[in-house]
Amino acid sequence: MLLARVAARPVDGAANEALRRLLADALDIAPSRVKLASGATARTKRLELDGVTADAIRSRWPGVEV
Repeated sequence: MLLARVAARPVDGAANEALRRLLADALDIAPSRVKLASGATARTKRLELDGVTADAIRSRWPGVEV
């Protein structure tokens, strides 16, 4: 699990978009490669990262569950 906080308010998907961009920037990938798989209106989200390996995620955030 990875905990992230964004400043955008949860209105009209702004917070979800901010989260997508935050992860894309951190992983140096295009935001279009970060998809919200579930949790659009929930505090807990599940994301799909297209073309990113589990090892790449673990090397960026050691200890994160993938």
